[in-house]
Amino acid sequence: MRTYIPFLTLLVLWACQRSGPTTRPAHDYPIHPVAFTDVLIDGGFWLPRLDTNRTVTIPYDFQKCEETGRIDNFAIAGGLKKGEFRGKRYDDSDVFKVIEGASYSLKTHPDPSLETYLDSLIFKIAAAQEEDGYLYTTRTVNPDNPVDASPGRWSNMYRDHELYNVGHMYEAAVAHYQATGKRSLLDVSLKNADLLTQTFGPGLKSGVSGHQEIEIGLAKLYRITGEKKYLDLARFFLDERGKEAKTDTTGKDYAYIQNHLPVIEQSEAVGHAVRAGYMYSGMADIGALTGDSLYIQAIDRLWEDVVNKKMYITGGIGSRPHGEAFGDAYELPNETAYNETCAAIAYMFWNYRLFLLHGDGKYMDIFERVLYNGFLGGVSLDGNSFFYPNVLETAGGNLRQPWFNTACCPVNVVRFLPSLPGYAYAWKDHTIFANLFLTSQATIHLEKQTVNIRQETNYPWEGKVMFTLTPEKEDTFSLAIRIPCWTDNRPVPGELYHYPDRTNRNMYLRVNGELIYPVMRNGYAHITRRWRAGDQVEMELPMPVRRVEASESVNEDRGKIALERGPILYCAESVDNGGNALSIHMPEAGKLEVQYRPDLLGGTNILTGTAIRDGQQIPFTAIPYYARAHRGDVEMRVWFPVEK
Repeated sequence: MRTYIPFLTLLVLWACQRSGPTTRPAHDYPIHPVAFTDVLIDGGFWLPRLDTNRTVTIPYDFQKCEETGRIDNFAIAGGLKKGEFRGKRYDDSDVFKVIEGASYSLKTHPDPSLETYLDSLIFKIAAAQEEDGYLYTTRTVNPDNPVDASPGRWSNMYRDHELYNVGHMYEAAVAHYQATGKRSLLDVSLKNADLLTQTFGPGLKSGVSGHQEIEIGLAKLYRITGEKKYLDLARFFLDERGKEAKTDTTGKDYAYIQNHLPVIEQSEAVGHAVRAGYMYSGMADIGALTGDSLYIQAIDRLWEDVVNKKMYITGGIGSRPHGEAFGDAYELPNETAYNETCAAIAYMFWNYRLFLLHGDGKYMDIFERVLYNGFLGGVSLDGNSFFYPNVLETAGGNLRQPWFNTACCPVNVVRFLPSLPGYAYAWKDHTIFANLFLTSQATIHLEKQTVNIRQETNYPWEGKVMFTLTPEKEDTFSLAIRIPCWTDNRPVPGELYHYPDRTNRNMYLRVNGELIYPVMRNGYAHITRRWRAGDQVEMELPMPVRRVEASESVNEDRGKIALERGPILYCAESVDNGGNALSIHMPEAGKLEVQYRPDLLGGTNILTGTAIRDGQQIPFTAIPYYARAHRGDVEMRVWFPVEK
């Protein structure tokens, strides 16, 4: 009989645990995330975005899944209705991702009608599952000639998405179980995972999934059940990579799916960027949960490669439209940039895991840059249109779409946003890490006591953040506040981007009104004291407008600058700049003013000043990059040639 073990949340994408863990793995991440349900965002920049995701995007995505046959496919496979499979082989995963996001929403905003709807979906999913646990609707509907897939189970694992789909089901099942206490989807997932453990492994079938994801899902099942066979299988799938490439002479593109070398030997990020980001996240899980230092060393090397050679100023990754892939070192074109929204999410997953491993603020610096720039622009302000690629320059025709035949990005947005509060804090021993600056109320359970933290801020528009701490008892511990690297004259970790001018740091921290000089370590200001209820920490981060230059090795951006303020990257659209954005040049120097516009694009800071066109000075306006493409078909650019 299987034992279900509540556990401390490994990642903030998991719903809050019902109670403390009864067992712990022998190895684990040294830093513990604070569950997203223990952090309530109740104002500021992010509240309207989370509300829009809950009230608009979740029902919208379910509606699209209904309209396009994604949900009917389960009913047809389960014999609940007649019909033919519609869509792509990976469409099952879209339904699972929306269920995951809806489950997070249920945990923070109970909704009986939504819960009933999820019950009906899970009934169809369970009906579609074959007797031995297999679940892949296109093959179940028509085993001999499946739509967009190969006949026969596991017959074309490079192309088919059997394991990718069910990996997302496992993630949804964990979220649903912890949100509702219902085991309906979890039992379907465990039955499927048991089939995999009986099919794949040493002495059984070998196999490498063409699209990584199963590894993350299996690690989550291991945590919620305590069954080591799931963790062992996740590692097996990773350890199998690179073996075939060593002997194959057919010229197959193994690098596209990161199968060109054993994972622990990889040092360069190559191939499909989303698959890579998921795999690196899975490697972090295996490294943490098994204590294998070779896994951790490999993802550290890969991270250095991306940060120093292959990351856009937005935090986006994957420069090539062909293959949705990483390019060569410094290959970062603007007009043809791919920067898939899913890749941005995968990159955040990976960076957060590295923070949990190493406790260094540089990973959360990258996370924040992606969050406000590479990710947020992937969904419209009204929550029902989306970007798949995210370019940095366009002459027009670059518009958000209401849906895609391959709809991984809209449904990935839905599952990420409601988990955002959980990335704000983490803890280790007697230290609380404050990672993100969000108007919120948090409850943090240290080993020996609980601490409530009220955070008030108008970030990202202003740099002032106020923390009010209420420990349940007077006690000594540390509050470690991340100090973003852009406050210290570095836009990002690494050497890929830099500020051409330096400014004084001019930041301050006060405790109960008294200026302090905390210990700085790994990007965090550590404040250690005996805390009492009502103690306040006030932080002010400097937010001048900064010009950014790329490394000379980035040919596309040589002689150009980008503009940012705080964590927000800016762009120019033709609608604000005399009908033309691509002919704008920026002077070497010149003051840019910051103005808050509550009536524009949901309320935003804009930059105004003077630019140059055809040798003449012109008025100039820039808006946040995430807010682009909301006012018709326009020109847009991020990098501006400099005119002396």
